[in-house]
Amino acid sequence: MSEAARDTAAPPRLVIEGLAKSFTLHLRGGLRLPVVDGVDLALMAGECVALAGPSGAGKSTILRMVYGNYRADAGRILVDDGVRRTDVATAAPREILALRRTTIGYVSQFLRAVPRVPALGVVAEPLRRRGVPEAAAHAAAAAMLERLAVPRRLWDVPPATFSGGEQQRVNIARGFVAPFPILLLDEPTASLDAENRELVAALVEERRAAGTAMLGIFHDTDVRARLATRAVDVSGFAAAA
Repeated sequence: MSEAARDTAAPPRLVIEGLAKSFTLHLRGGLRLPVVDGVDLALMAGECVALAGPSGAGKSTILRMVYGNYRADAGRILVDDGVRRTDVATAAPREILALRRTTIGYVSQFLRAVPRVPALGVVAEPLRRRGVPEAAAHAAAAAMLERLAVPRRLWDVPPATFSGGEQQRVNIARGFVAPFPILLLDEPTASLDAENRELVAALVEERRAAGTAMLGIFHDTDVRARLATRAVDVSGFAAAA
């Protein structure tokens, strides 16, 4: 673990308290489907915490609440951006967008990119949102694509036509290209072969050692054992039906 993670005086990068979420199925007459309740978690710099538990336990739902894609029914999601703490659970949309520009990166299971934008532009986009000049952003994106073994012939091609593994590496490059203090990882190695899993694992280890706080889902037990500093069993937060 990094020095940042061992510094007990440093505040957590992310604090989740009493988090709850349920979904309302309007096509089923407003049926309420509870997912999680009472989620408590603190994430320090330099940690990689794995959310564990069976499929459907609410792991991806927790990540999406932290990122602000889902609104929480109850609880707090406190994100430290180095200056102040923002409660994502109650933050205005502009505050959430600001956190996404500077503080929280997210590698989802599926690449969602603007059609016709080439892979290089997709990866450079988080840096461009921060105000990085185009040339510098594209240079950093190229370096990340090269590190993740995305062939150069694909850099100027929109990734919608790529294979699943190629799309996932573009997705990972986009998530890691900017120095986000917090990274959310939803199955980052799921579509990758052994060689490319190794590339991604080495990248995660490097960022963890540099002090990035990571909250992730890793169904591959070998990858989880290698990358996670600890695991939290989400089934302990199961909501009552």
